[in-house]
Amino acid sequence: MENNSSINKQLIDALMKDRRSERRWKVIRSFLWAFIFLIYAYFIYSVSFAKKEEPLPKKDYVALVHLKGVIMPGSNFSGEKVIPELRHAFQDKYAKGVLLVINSPGGSPVQASMIHDKIIELKHQYKKKVVVVGLDALASGAYLVATAADKIYVNPDTLTGSIGVIMSGFGFSDAIEKVGISRRVYTAGDNKDRLDPFKPVKPEDVTKMKTLLDEVHQRFIADVLASRGQLLKGNREEIFSGDFWSGSTAVSLGLADATGNSWDAMEKEFNVSHYKDYSTKPSFLQTFLDSAETELHLALTQRSSQELTAQLP
Repeated sequence: MENNSSINKQLIDALMKDRRSERRWKVIRSFLWAFIFLIYAYFIYSVSFAKKEEPLPKKDYVALVHLKGVIMPGSNFSGEKVIPELRHAFQDKYAKGVLLVINSPGGSPVQASMIHDKIIELKHQYKKKVVVVGLDALASGAYLVATAADKIYVNPDTLTGSIGVIMSGFGFSDAIEKVGISRRVYTAGDNKDRLDPFKPVKPEDVTKMKTLLDEVHQRFIADVLASRGQLLKGNREEIFSGDFWSGSTAVSLGLADATGNSWDAMEKEFNVSHYKDYSTKPSFLQTFLDSAETELHLALTQRSSQELTAQLP
């Protein structure tokens, strides 16, 4: 009986060993096939997407880049997002020029200056004409970007200009005093707490900020004069006052060259009617979120309208 049990155990052990060996080889074969498939897929991809000489385009066109929104770090209108788009547009050897369609109220002077300087650099490097078309707004930092172009087109109603610099905030010194709150701030450096919103404004702080803003403003003015100095027709003190005008008035002041839309600029400046868009397309998630936000806004608007109608006699 014991001999039979021992034989059975040996048979079971041998069978389990064979099964383990078979599974091991199955796994090895699977990895080998997967490896072969990856090599094959890589080969097909390399052949399919190997760099080839671009065929000549059937129709003349311009390279188009949309610049919209507030100019600020991390936004769609920032140096990190816009400069790669500009570089690709200028590198298109078949494009007859570059068309920048701008819709922005302005924003960060640093980001605007970076983009402005890069446009000038690329324009000289690739010897391409640049034309800007302003939409609803071409103001402040957005106008600074536009001055890097050879021509500026605006709609008759485009908000144009605002060649100035602004810094704003709030003061809460009276509010915390009324509430009975005492603020404790410890600094190393006499001016480290400059512009603290919970402390009264000091005259020397105002002087400091005006000096700083004036420095930025003078650089803004210098960039405008460098590109459009000979074209300005109005009173320069008024033009550089930070005020803004309609597109039609901006043309009469020499801030813009003509009124028109993108198609007008393409036909008049480049003699083309086609474009290749180099603007970065929004991700699916961003498109979905924008759509959801629009739907929510419409739903809330409709609901408010219905409630108001229900309340009317």
